[in-house]
Amino acid sequence: MKDYNLGFISNNNFYNHVKETINKYRFKVDLNEFNKNLIDPIKLTFDHKIYAKSIEDVIEYEVARQVDKSNTNHIGYFHQNIFRYIGGGWQVPVSGYDIVNEQMGYYIEMKNKHNTMNSSSSQKTYMRMQNTLLANPNAQCMLVEVIATKSQNIAWQVSLDGISMSDSRIRRVSIDKFYELVTGNGNAFKMLCERLPLVIDDILSSKDFEQESNSVIQELKNIDKNVLKSLFLLSFNKYIGFDNFNV
Repeated sequence: MKDYNLGFISNNNFYNHVKETINKYRFKVDLNEFNKNLIDPIKLTFDHKIYAKSIEDVIEYEVARQVDKSNTNHIGYFHQNIFRYIGGGWQVPVSGYDIVNEQMGYYIEMKNKHNTMNSSSSQKTYMRMQNTLLANPNAQCMLVEVIATKSQNIAWQVSLDGISMSDSRIRRVSIDKFYELVTGNGNAFKMLCERLPLVIDDILSSKDFEQESNSVIQELKNIDKNVLKSLFLLSFNKYIGFDNFNV
């Protein structure tokens, strides 16, 4: 095993955690996967006509968008679950907070980007943290943001029913500051980012991964040679009049 020299996580755990994340990535997309969240053929028709793209190109873009969204969720898995290997009482519960350290009284909600929560979800999260403090006044709750506006560990200010709320025990923390809190090393997150490309290369070179494949367009052509028509039939085949539909 190569020495990645992180210090706060073993080489074996770092390698295996990155490998688990890679294994979650999507490599194959078929028509069932493509339509799992119900494709909107009207939106794709607008894209096709307005951007003067072939319908096949529009579908390929939609496939790529879906895959990227799915893989972004797996990066959330990477950021959260790495802390189960760091020790010191840090845990990743099955439900509830994303990360906890009950020995030290830390309760963590983690978000990938600072702008992913609207005001309603921010208020809900803040009130949940307030309830945690009512049950355990010595606790500290944190909203940890991987991609924050800046490096910070500050009291989180939220407006509840028009009233600005702030409590020093409810923090808004960038991921670099959280790694510093957990490991005692202010450069820990920077070191992780430096080693990450190396371990990914090592994993990819040691295993035969599936080749990326996309059968969506061929399966649509199996419905009808007119791919745009197939998109409409995929979504609206049980609607009135679509047994005799042409575009």
